[in-house]
Amino acid sequence: MIRLLAFLFGCVLGTAAFAQGNLEINTPAIDNYKSSMGQRHAQLTPWYQSGAVGLAKDGTVFLRDPGAVPLAQRQAVSRLVAAENADRAGLYREIARANGNPGWEPDIRATFAQRWANRAPAGWWVQSATGIWQQKK
Repeated sequence: MIRLLAFLFGCVLGTAAFAQGNLEINTPAIDNYKSSMGQRHAQLTPWYQSGAVGLAKDGTVFLRDPGAVPLAQRQAVSRLVAAENADRAGLYREIARANGNPGWEPDIRATFAQRWANRAPAGWWVQSATGIWQQKK
């Protein structure tokens, strides 16, 4: 579990500042988002590994290959993706708000998107800045 959380939040650890802000800032809301995302990560991991779900260029996750998910599980995976994206949006928004600058949210989202993609294990699918899906090697 510690390794999963380190992967998930590695984009925050070691990054002290963002445009005079702090990506390591912590609030109860940020803690809640991190906890929820950490608990969901184990459920999403097989779908990242299969290529059904990928890391999108906008800092979200995306059901990029619905055909890779058995029909009986597709609705559940779609719900996981939606819940993950809601938490990611909330996390980005709360970090910007906690820094006293809600206008930073798009830049925070872009920073996280890049870091999620950089830290993805080999075999996972990530979307390039130009929108091309590529499997990490």
